[in-house]
Amino acid sequence: MSRDESYDALGTREHPTLGLDTFGDAPLDGAPANHAQTIREVVEEAVLADSVGIDYIGLGEHHRADYAISAPDVVLAAIAGRTERIRLGTGVTVLSSDDPIRVYERFATLDAVSGGRAEVQLGRGSFIESFSLFGLDLGDYDRLFAEKLDLFAALQSEQPVSWEGTIRPPVEAKQVYPTTAAGRLPAWIAVGGTPESVVRAARYALPLVLAVIGGSPAAFVQLADLHRRALAELGHPELPIGMHSPGHVAATDADAREQLYPHQADMYTRLGRERGWPPYSQIQFEQAASPQGALFVGSPDTVAAKIAWAVRTLGLSRFQLKYSVGALPHEQRMESVRLYGEEVVPRVRRLLAAD
Repeated sequence: MSRDESYDALGTREHPTLGLDTFGDAPLDGAPANHAQTIREVVEEAVLADSVGIDYIGLGEHHRADYAISAPDVVLAAIAGRTERIRLGTGVTVLSSDDPIRVYERFATLDAVSGGRAEVQLGRGSFIESFSLFGLDLGDYDRLFAEKLDLFAALQSEQPVSWEGTIRPPVEAKQVYPTTAAGRLPAWIAVGGTPESVVRAARYALPLVLAVIGGSPAAFVQLADLHRRALAELGHPELPIGMHSPGHVAATDADAREQLYPHQADMYTRLGRERGWPPYSQIQFEQAASPQGALFVGSPDTVAAKIAWAVRTLGLSRFQLKYSVGALPHEQRMESVRLYGEEVVPRVRRLLAAD
């Protein structure tokens, strides 16, 4: 069975796309302009990414003080106006606390203004602030995502849709506008590691993004294989699998680790207080930064070799580096983006071509 042509631009195992992610991590020093300044910096970082040949930029949606981006589509539209080729997406759009029709409309609009470069990554989100903020019951966590994904998947036909569930009034033969030039808005399912979510992505014939933020990417091979196997059993063609992991690139391994560690430790320790984790340690950092760990930090050679290994190990069609961690300064993020585009990406392509 041939591959779904609407996903050709997202990358293949033979020619994976190499991208970046950011949540718009904002300093928590109390300055009133932090969020506004951070959003402007994200736009500049994306413009640089486009200029150095990076394939994709994804913006995460959060509704809390330590992340500045709550409306990724608006920021992506600003980026679209200043870039030419980079694909524009999210990492993730919290579909559970949004309306699928409005999500489709917003990203179809982004697709129009960007000349067909938009996509969306759908997930439950790793934080729960949006549920109470938008008047939703956290007890409906699973049902909200399942039903809203069902409606969103129906919208991808860009034909009149009739749909009925339990969480909103039914939709009766309604057309959603604008439609896209390609006839379908590309969408991914982002998962943290549950087999049920992987099978659900296959059931809707949607590509998969694995959020690998701990342990080893090798531990996710079974989930990647499960997605491919489920697609085949359901009669669908193989679809892209992507991976999202944090990291930082600098001139040398020592520089990259020295720059990243205090911000990584501060962020994880702060989140740990909310979630009952112990304080982040240097040992944890070194384990994550090891050749098979989940943290892609180091010189261009080190990071490129690790990305190529992850792409081979999981059979990836895309790799996304979350390059912003905590209060890592804008200047260091810009240098990381530059090195990623000018040095890491070409190295990864050479390593994979050698295979």
